[in-house]
Parts: sequence; C-alpha cells; structure tokens
Amino acid sequence: MASIRSKDTKPELVVRKGLWKRGFRYRLNDKRLPGHPDLVLRKYRTCIFVNGCFWHGHNVTESQVSDLVNSACCKIPRTNREFWVAKIRRNMQRDKEEQRKLAEMGWHSITVWECSLKPKQKEQTLDSIAFTLNHIWLKDHGAYPEVEETCLQAAEEE
Repeated sequence: MASIRSKDTKPELVVRKGLWKRGFRYRLNDKRLPGHPDLVLRKYRTCIFVNGCFWHGHNVTESQVSDLVNSACCKIPRTNREFWVAKIRRNMQRDKEEQRKLAEMGWHSITVWECSLKPKQKEQTLDSIAFTLNHIWLKDHGAYPEVEETCLQAAEEE
C-alpha cells in the first residue's frame, strides 16, 4: 500500500484537465481544509474529492452481519477480509466526517467516483460537475432564487 498514490492519480488528472478546459481554476490539495480536498475552487467555495471506488467503498452496502457487500465497481478481497472491511468502513466514515466539517465551514463538497470517469461517461460527468459549480455560484450570489421565483410564478399562472 505504500506505493498507492494519493495525489496526481489518473482519475484526478482527468477531472483537472476537464475542468481547466471548461474555464475553471482551482488549487490542489489544500492542507488548511479538512480532508485535504483534491481540488479547491475558492470562487465557488467548493471542494472536489476524486475517490477511487475500492478505497472509499463506492456503492458498498452493509449486510445484516455487519459485513460489507460488494458492488459492481468495488470488490472486497476474499483474503484478509476483516482487515479490508474495517479499512473501507473507516474510510467511508472519515469521508462523511470531513464533508460534515466542510459543510459547517460553509463549503460545498462534490465527490467524483473513479467509475464515473470511464470513457463512455467521462464527458457527461465533467459536464455535470460544471453545471453543479455554475448552479452553486448562481445560488451563492443571489442570482438563482430570482430565476426560481419567476419560474414558480409562471407555473402558477398556467
């Protein structure tokens, strides 16, 4: 596990290049924020975490026996299973706690999963991130509630 990288992973580079091409500027691995987010967009008060499906237990559910059940993109090894279950569970709990702390500080969190960056889904995922960032910016700067209000009024008139 010592050779597992935490920075500049392939999924992270895909997200970084995609956001840069779309005009978003960011900082990397800000140590002042809980969890050291992979990307920090201060203008949007948003942190982006690019998580590997295995290490962070993507779509893994807990069974009745307090064991983790495999998902399509996260297969828990059969050997030394208790160790891996405990490790993945700790990572999942830590992720939730870090996002809670960021929310208390007024930051938005976006989690991008490794499996959503496969070639077939990559552009859709990056467009979705860009849409979410623009939505956050509009909402934080007071432009979005007026748009929602106008839409609600138009819907009520019909």
